[in-house]
Amino acid sequence: MDKKKVGIVGCGNICDIYFKNIKKFEVLELAACSDLIRERAEKKAREYDVPVVCSTGELLENPNIDIVVNLTTPPSHAEICLSGLKAGKNVYVEKPLAIAREDGAKILETARKNNLLVGGAPDTFLGGGIQTCRKIIDDGWIGDPVSATAFMACHGHESWHPDPEFYYKTGGGPMFDMGPYYLTALVCLLGPIERVTGATGKAFEERTITSEAKYGDIIEVDVPTHVTGLLDFKNGAIGSIITSFDVWRGTLPRIEIYGTRGSLSVPDPNTFGGPVSIFRPGAGEWKQIPLSHGFAENSRGIGVADLAHSLNSGAKPRAGGELTYHVLDVMHSIHEASDEGKHVPVGSVCEQPAPLPMGLTGYTLDE
Repeated sequence: MDKKKVGIVGCGNICDIYFKNIKKFEVLELAACSDLIRERAEKKAREYDVPVVCSTGELLENPNIDIVVNLTTPPSHAEICLSGLKAGKNVYVEKPLAIAREDGAKILETARKNNLLVGGAPDTFLGGGIQTCRKIIDDGWIGDPVSATAFMACHGHESWHPDPEFYYKTGGGPMFDMGPYYLTALVCLLGPIERVTGATGKAFEERTITSEAKYGDIIEVDVPTHVTGLLDFKNGAIGSIITSFDVWRGTLPRIEIYGTRGSLSVPDPNTFGGPVSIFRPGAGEWKQIPLSHGFAENSRGIGVADLAHSLNSGAKPRAGGELTYHVLDVMHSIHEASDEGKHVPVGSVCEQPAPLPMGLTGYTLDE
């Protein structure tokens, strides 16, 4: 197996699970890390036995690095990805791919010109929960998919996040923060989206931080904090999605898929496991289904491993750039549909990502 050396840029909140899991996957080798605050990178290097701590520029120019994992905040995603690609590195980026469509398109074009691969989060759809749902749909248990619902509602992040400001600025909001999990899962299960309609709103013009570090600070809210979209899928199914930072509590299911022969309850797409339940006519009640696939624990980083396997095999990465750009395009299109009061065709296309094979053992994929 040809191991790929990984360099991590950004050692903030999300990095620990990547450090832990990258060290587990047999196709990956953790080679370097960097952060704007060097002390943070040095701390993670000691904790996870990373051999090289350096500046981001040094990491991108390091000839030993095969894949740059970009864990910076969304405003820096495009800059770091483009710099990495221009330095000859394959890149994997936390969600979203970029803030602006134009930057996302530039990332894909730069990768094509340089014969490099792009991958991106979320990779939760590669977990046992959603892969089990994919198999149920592919095997015809609920018949032809007719419609889908997706629901993510909370009251924002200022009560717990140490630096919540960016959630309420351009590139933030509930759709750009959490929408990628739900939309990526839906595209995995149903395929690409052709057209959307949207409605957006904002319940609060200001937010007061109550987490400890910045307790009492006021955030001016610049983006919609309640976003509803209608989704026309290429396969004919119709979906609806709600993402909100304006809801104190809700009871709607995370995701459900409705077919001609039954209904499917999909687990939280921000997790990797279950439960998965199915309802079929005559059953009388929902029946929980055992997971058919592994990686039910927190497996963030599996998308990086999948990208590495693609570099070895020539196959398309499942959590690849076309998928992440399509999700970015859909999110922008929902907001535009609300602003313009009309249906908006989705200009991008992507293939439905290939399912993971069953029976994978340990921390290997495909090989």
